[in-house]
Amino acid sequence: MKNLFLAVALFASLLSGFSHAQDSSQPLVYHDEGSSGIGAGKHIVFLAGDHEYRSEETCPAMARLLAKHFGFKCTVLFNVDKEGYIIPGNNNMPGMEALASADLAFVFLRFQNFPDQQMQHLVDYLDKGGPVVGLRTSTHAFKIPADAKFAKYDSQYKGKDYVGGFGRQILGESWAGHYGKNHVMSTKHIIVDSAKDHPILRGVTNPWAQCGGYWTDPMPNSVVLTHSQPLQGMTSDSPKADGKKPCPGSWVRTYTSKSGTEGRVFTTTSGASEDILDDDFRRLLVNGCLWTMGLEDKITADANVALVGPYNPVTYNNLAYRLDVKPEEMAGWDSPIMPADKKVQAKVKWGQPRPERKHEMAK
Repeated sequence: MKNLFLAVALFASLLSGFSHAQDSSQPLVYHDEGSSGIGAGKHIVFLAGDHEYRSEETCPAMARLLAKHFGFKCTVLFNVDKEGYIIPGNNNMPGMEALASADLAFVFLRFQNFPDQQMQHLVDYLDKGGPVVGLRTSTHAFKIPADAKFAKYDSQYKGKDYVGGFGRQILGESWAGHYGKNHVMSTKHIIVDSAKDHPILRGVTNPWAQCGGYWTDPMPNSVVLTHSQPLQGMTSDSPKADGKKPCPGSWVRTYTSKSGTEGRVFTTTSGASEDILDDDFRRLLVNGCLWTMGLEDKITADANVALVGPYNPVTYNNLAYRLDVKPEEMAGWDSPIMPADKKVQAKVKWGQPRPERKHEMAK
């Protein structure tokens, strides 16, 4: 009987280990438990789920930087399929229960319609007034049917109780349209004179982004930090684009939560994976994270904001992402983000059916 009990226990142990290995919902976590940095004891949760601007590259790169240089625990969640492969924009993001312990939600989403049980975790986070950093397409993070439980978070929601959905009510602006042609016009962020002493701008001098701008008119309680100036070219020294006046490109604000708490927000209309190659723009993002968590006194102009480990960003295009990558392949400080030997899916025209994984690989 004793031997039978031991055999059953051993089998159960092996089965448990197998189940864990097959669990595709395991998040990617960067954490130096021995760190004494300013982020020690605080948790940032990254939501990477857009179709075009390679949030699945921006988010882990920023997470690893903030974990290594500042000591934060950083959890990165992705759109994944049932096998655990990253499939940008597929409306499925396991692991969102991590938001329950988050000190900051770093949001880079586009047109998502999560299952109710996943979306509920973000709603709970917002209801308690959690800080939010929103990048690029997060102004139109959700595309949710009008008869769905969380319809009010849709970017086109017209109800007077939540006009403009998550983008307008939390980040300060919904999507109004492009203002600078992608791959033709890059974007210079011009620091607003009245905001030059804001903590987020410490050490920031001339941020530049490769993606084109969005037209914005943020909520009245927003403090604009930089204006986006479309440039006629894809280098930081390109001339201003004719007929393109600057408009708000990054700002801060607060939102009042269901609990009555005021949640801090930093929003920028840039953030594509190639944008964070620019040191100044990357510093703007880091400082934005610190400010939203109330760490503005810890922001220094000379803080280390270097990327950690190999970084191989893909030139953004609709659904043109690296194929057959699982989050765990980017674990640790030295793994590539993302593996450069993984093929890139050919660009898909917006509105066309999504190819299956492993199909339409680039030659």
